[in-house]
Amino acid sequence: MEAEKELYPLAASQKMHYFTLEHCPLKQVLNIGTGLTIEIDIDFDVLKQSIYEAYQRCEAMRLRFCRNENGEVMQYIAPREERDIPFFEFSHWKEQDAENEMKKWTMVPFERFNSPMNKIVMISMPGGYNGMYMCVDHMTMDAQSIVGFYTDVIQIYCSKVYNTEYPKPLESFIKVLKKDLEYEANSKSLERDRRYWQDVIKSSEPIFNDLTGEGLLDRHRAETGDPNMRAAINDGASCEADIAQFHLEPDPSDVLANFCVENNISMVCLILMALRTYMQKMNHGESDVSIQSTISRRATLAEKKSGGSRIHFFPCRTVVGLDKTFLEGCRIIQQSQNSMFRHANFNPIEYMTMRSRYYKNKPGETYESISLTYQPLSVRTNKDLPDIKYKSSWYSNGVAAQPLYLTVMHRSLDNGLDFSFEYKKGKYTYEQLEKIYYYVTRIIFDGVLHPNKTVAEIIANA
Repeated sequence: MEAEKELYPLAASQKMHYFTLEHCPLKQVLNIGTGLTIEIDIDFDVLKQSIYEAYQRCEAMRLRFCRNENGEVMQYIAPREERDIPFFEFSHWKEQDAENEMKKWTMVPFERFNSPMNKIVMISMPGGYNGMYMCVDHMTMDAQSIVGFYTDVIQIYCSKVYNTEYPKPLESFIKVLKKDLEYEANSKSLERDRRYWQDVIKSSEPIFNDLTGEGLLDRHRAETGDPNMRAAINDGASCEADIAQFHLEPDPSDVLANFCVENNISMVCLILMALRTYMQKMNHGESDVSIQSTISRRATLAEKKSGGSRIHFFPCRTVVGLDKTFLEGCRIIQQSQNSMFRHANFNPIEYMTMRSRYYKNKPGETYESISLTYQPLSVRTNKDLPDIKYKSSWYSNGVAAQPLYLTVMHRSLDNGLDFSFEYKKGKYTYEQLEKIYYYVTRIIFDGVLHPNKTVAEIIANA
């Protein structure tokens, strides 16, 4: 007789994704498709065994959802993973055709209840690269969790094939979840964070800045008859989406990393500064800019190594005048980010609801035109195997909940930076994103090489 499942409520980060699922007609919206391949011959029997062991070590990869007797969505951990892990031979395909096939896999939604929330396929790719494709549901894993799972599989595999050290145990997803639920149960910390965000909202109203310079705010003001309107409707006609990816070479990527180290500035603040400066350029020098920023909430070792989905979104709103230097702008953003981090456990949906009610926003009105995630981790190999080449890929699920979502990550192959714009096709074109990437990188390098230039001088030079 099967033991009774222990059920747990959803954490705020999971509720945020479920909110997206409920409001999007295409249910693959939470699918994250990725691939990791290595330029070596792989023993796929050993790889399969390694994947099963990684499943057993990672509770979040065995997560299931169900409804309780009250109809509430709950979650539990399956005791083991017993599905077959299939193999697909792509080595004789054109690489683009193989990529398109895995994109199709990523567009297949998961059965939501009492069903596995991930799919893994071992793959052999053109050019001698071998490894695995993985699709996960965003309610169970985020980018950092995905990187961690791949790393675990690789290190388990290397321990079996090359006698390297077996990786240390992962942390319990349920243990970390319980801490989140304790926080959300009307704790003093929750009340303190709620007061912080209420004060942020009441301080003053943000203003919408259009990333393309097409005057969305002006049009919305004309449509509403309110010349003082500060919010705008920024949405595509449908959820249909794609990913436009641009690659920054290793050497210039190192220049950015060195600037961050030398000036004690985080990479995400540097990227935010470049984005907001571009938006100032496109919006007549507007100094008040708000960008939706992702916070991973992985401060402790348990949070770093427990898997799951821990990201929260909050607007990073800063005022950087045209007379400020690039470096001063970075420091203003860093100060704002640090303040947000201290209160980042708060439910982002509650925050957005509070803000909309306070400023009487109509459905669809917003102050942010882009969301940003910076993912600092690349897949880590064993230190005894430094020369193995890796390729990592991210596949569009064909759907997006937000008009534009930029993810910046380090490539596994050479540690250069990838800029991946997930965009709604009804809102943006590839050519527009190519232009945005060109100007953002032009601004970022002008600022890094001349940190005492003013924002006005950088905009004039861009």
